[in-house]
Amino acid sequence: MGRLVYDSRLDVDFEDRLLGHLQVVIGTKLGRGESFYLSWKDLPAVGSGRTSIWLHPASALRFRYASADRVVLNQAWVRRWIADSYAPGGLRLTDDPEPEGDRPPRTVTPASSPRAPRL
Repeated sequence: MGRLVYDSRLDVDFEDRLLGHLQVVIGTKLGRGESFYLSWKDLPAVGSGRTSIWLHPASALRFRYASADRVVLNQAWVRRWIADSYAPGGLRLTDDPEPEGDRPPRTVTPASSPRAPRL
């Protein structure tokens, strides 16, 4: 289980494979100077709502992986998420994986509840 830390105020756990793909997509977008929203469904423990964060080149991000092994990337997944990030609502992670099995999930719920923001 890896963790995305946003602006040292929000920690969100994701599976390492998903986090590796997110790191590449976010790095590509921010490296181009492109800002965008990243959204996901919250777990019931935090209200079963949705969280969105605004990512921009000055965002303070940290990607921490549970495993020291490198994630094997699916380039089709990376390309799809980069394309999806241009939607008005940004990149929405979802829970309904496509039948091919190696495609990115359409909706992703964090693997565990995010910690409350430290203000």
